[in-house]
Amino acid sequence: MRKKLFAGFIGCTMLFGSLVAGCSTDQLSTTNSNAASSESKNAALPAESVIGEDYVFPNKIEGMPATLSDFKDLKIGSFETSDGVELSYWAAGKGEPLILLPGYSLNGAHFLNVMYLLSDNYRVYTLDPRNQGLSEDVKYGNRLSRHATDLMEFTEYLGIKSADFVGHSMGAATLWSYIDLYGTESIKKVVFVDQPPIITPRFGMTDREIQNMGVPFASIEQLEEAMLALDFSTMESLSTPYYENTWTLSNEFAKNNKDYLNRIIYDHGTNDWRDVIQNKIDVPVAIFSGELSPNLKGQQWIHSVIPGSTLYVYSKEEFGDHSLMEKNPVKFAEDLQNFLK
Repeated sequence: MRKKLFAGFIGCTMLFGSLVAGCSTDQLSTTNSNAASSESKNAALPAESVIGEDYVFPNKIEGMPATLSDFKDLKIGSFETSDGVELSYWAAGKGEPLILLPGYSLNGAHFLNVMYLLSDNYRVYTLDPRNQGLSEDVKYGNRLSRHATDLMEFTEYLGIKSADFVGHSMGAATLWSYIDLYGTESIKKVVFVDQPPIITPRFGMTDREIQNMGVPFASIEQLEEAMLALDFSTMESLSTPYYENTWTLSNEFAKNNKDYLNRIIYDHGTNDWRDVIQNKIDVPVAIFSGELSPNLKGQQWIHSVIPGSTLYVYSKEEFGDHSLMEKNPVKFAEDLQNFLK
């Protein structure tokens, strides 16, 4: 219910804004005039006004926002997909467009620190997938092919012709589906963060192949049981103040309904993306993983089959697990910008 209220608030405020001249203060990159034109007509609003209040982060970190309103450029907007779903997005910064796609259960709040660090050089967007974050809960379209279409329609809504893309976990699988369906014409560079190319074994795979690919679950039933029981906020053995700040913000304002969230698990768990990874990616690629991630072998395989790709492996001291983007956003943002440049 809270998520639907947020979407309604955004829509009503936009309608009011269309009647009052000069309501939009969203500053956009001059390098992408189509995106600027679209966003100025469909103004995103300051984050604290969308969620209804300011937010004080539990950990004060030098050089980072102490409150949500300290991230002065952060806006939240929404758009409607072709199948009638209201999807929310987070936006900040100026420059060339950079689109971030969160993994299963995550949303723009989790990428807040990364967005802040990148916003001086990029126009950064994070799209909340359907049934996640501030986006609408629906019983249909819960397939990665539909998520990929949502992404395509999001770029069309913004008027973005080409951008850099980053997908974390299931967000990387969304990008593989996007590339499979729409190719790479709109992608300048692409980054995959710690998503296995296969989550459950394919028929005929040998034990050695399963081990070398780092396939994390023995069956779809095991995957579903694990996801249904999973509490992402407590699953990691290592934590950082950055991680705690983003999780508390998300838990306060962007709670997921598991009855809707879990509808994507079966489709996510039964896909095999090896053909796309090996044959359809013809743009510069970076892959991020860590020594503590159970998915490291899968990332090493991706690196081995994409010529010229760059592999970043974070150590334990660098908080190199599945949540490395959240736990170590300073290093991640620096490495990402070096790759994109």
